[in-house]
This record gives sequence, structure tokens and C-alpha cells, in this order.
Amino acid sequence: MQQIENNMSFNLKKHLQRWTVLASLLLLTACVTVPGMRMEQAASEEGGNHGAAAFKTITPELVREEKALVQQSSGPDLTPLMKASAPYLIGNGDILSIIVWDHPELAAPAMAAAQATAASAEGSTAPGFVVDQNGMVQFPYAGLLKLAGLTESQARDVLTAKLGQYFKKPNLTLRVQAYRSQRVYLSGEVKTPGIQAINDIPMTLAEALSRAGGVLEGGDASQIEVTRNGANYRIDLPLLISRGMGPAGGILLANGDAVRVFARADSKVFVLGEVTRPLTLALRDGRMTLGEALGEAGGLNPLTSDARQVYVVRGAAGDTAQPQVFHLDARSPAAFVLANNFQLKARDVVYVDAAPLALWSRVVSLVIPSAQSVTSAVQAGK
Repeated sequence: MQQIENNMSFNLKKHLQRWTVLASLLLLTACVTVPGMRMEQAASEEGGNHGAAAFKTITPELVREEKALVQQSSGPDLTPLMKASAPYLIGNGDILSIIVWDHPELAAPAMAAAQATAASAEGSTAPGFVVDQNGMVQFPYAGLLKLAGLTESQARDVLTAKLGQYFKKPNLTLRVQAYRSQRVYLSGEVKTPGIQAINDIPMTLAEALSRAGGVLEGGDASQIEVTRNGANYRIDLPLLISRGMGPAGGILLANGDAVRVFARADSKVFVLGEVTRPLTLALRDGRMTLGEALGEAGGLNPLTSDARQVYVVRGAAGDTAQPQVFHLDARSPAAFVLANNFQLKARDVVYVDAAPLALWSRVVSLVIPSAQSVTSAVQAGK
């Protein structure tokens, strides 16, 4: 019986030794298959490939090339929004002030009726003659006149010719008293969204934004959309200004245009990996450098980060294009000069890889509980 017990104890110890060896092998294997995300260091070489991603090293030459591409990029065709300004054309709903000198009796009754009509229609108390929905204006002696689509001077000439049939050389003044026929619509990240009326002064995009109280702090001036006749135009105001195109970029709004200012929250970058505070950042008017993003994240984690392995992962521009991965070796503080000149784009991912020692520490922390269980089993079998 004693012999049998000794054999069983021997076999148990033998099996436990095998399990200990197996645990050690698992530990070594875990060093190769570390859990979590990693970027292959060998793939960061210039011109290399890793799967479907194209790797590029961030160098002074690359920074200059990226800046040149931005400056040379024509962007969307904004020509339809940059037509020369034209005189204001009278439209349906406008209120006209018409004065015939030396004949005030011509205007008094009609102005009173028109004033009552205007006040009941939209609450306006501006005296004058309302252009009806057919573009017609009724004036004593002249009758119904088609004035919609004419400039002030053209309308004055038409009315003067009509009154000339009844009065000798009539002298009159005609101007738009209230502009109500042409308007633009503003929405999104502006202080006062709503309707803005177009008057005799051509309305630029900058003026429309100013009338709406300006772009809110959460708005993105680089992401403004103007919709005209069913076509959408994306506008980057800071970029247009940097090209010397004026505060409005030469953009004139027209009747029926819709202007939308998108939120900064729609343009984000993501800082992940071995940084002090992984976070999501909103671009400022579409702009942020790699150095700024790392600074907002508290910099590289001094205990766990591998400063040689800082990456920017940029999604493909089209369905068939390759994603791009930009690599920065940030071991030298001078590398942050490059980082401060490398512009990020919306949806970029900034990733800092872990140092080998940090990876080893994590593997050990995962395996130690299993090793302790094996040791406890060995002790129990003695």
C-alpha cells in the first residue's frame, strides 16, 4: 500500500512539473501575442506597407509637402457664389415709398390703405405701396403697374411715363421702403438662427453671419455649407482669408440661399495609446497640429510610452484609397517642432505605442495569477 501511495505522489509531482513547464511556455508565448493594439515598428519605414495602410515618416520634407498640398488645393468650385453684385430688383412683398412732388394728394389715400395692408400682413408699420403676389402695384391715375423684377430707377421711369399722361413733367421719388421679397436662411452654430432679409446692399456671407450674431464658440468656421438651387457648397472661411480673398471670400448670397454652420464636435481627432489622458478633441476651425493634440492629452506617458512609436492614422479619402499612417520618432524634444507643424485632419487617430518593458510588465501581470495557482497546486500535492 505504501508503494502505491509513493507511486501516486510521484506521478502527481510529475504531472505538476509538466504543468509548470507548460505555464512557462504560455508565458513566453504571451510575450509574442501581447493583448491590445500595437503598431509594427518595422512597418514604419519610409515607403513600407502594413496590410492596406501606407506608412510615411514625418520629416521636414513631408511637412513642407503637406502644407504645399493644402495651398495648391483648389477645394470646391465656389464660382457660382462669387458672381458680380447686381442692383436690387423689386420683388413681391416689398413696400415702396412713392412721392410725387407738388401732388401729395396722390399718395395720401393709397399710402393709408397700403399701410393698413402691410401692418395686417406681417406687422410692419412702414408706410408705402405693397407689391402684391403678382408683382403689381396700384397707384392713382397710373393704375396697376408691373414693377416686380425692376430696379428702383427702372420702376421710377415706368411710373413717370404713366403719370406724364395726366400731369405735366411729373417729378417723383420711388424707393424701397421695406425689403421683404428676398431673404436667406441661417441655421446651425450661429447666435441667432433664422431669416435675414436682403436689401439694396449686396449681402456677403460675412455680413449674413454678422447679422446672425456671429459664429458660436462651438461652431466651425471651416465647415460652412451654402445651399443654392439644390447644390451644396462647402466653405472654409479661414482658408479663403489666408489666400487673401477677404473676410467673406468674395461670396455673395442670393435670394433663397440656406447657410448652415456646422459644429466643431462634427470634426474630431482621437488620441489613444500611451498618453497621460486618452481623449477626443474637436478641431478649432478645422485646424490642430499633432503637437497640440499630444499637449492636450498631457503628453506621452513617461512610464509606459515608446517615444519612437508615435503614429497618426488617417482614413482613406475614397472607397478604393489606402489609409495612411504617419510615423514620428519623438525621442528627441526637437521632434515636437515637427509635431507642431504637422496638421491633423478630421477623424485622424493619434496613437502612441507602449514600450517593450511596459508590454512585458502587462504580460507578467496576466500570467502571475495562473502561475500562483500552479504553485499552490504543487504545494498541496506534497
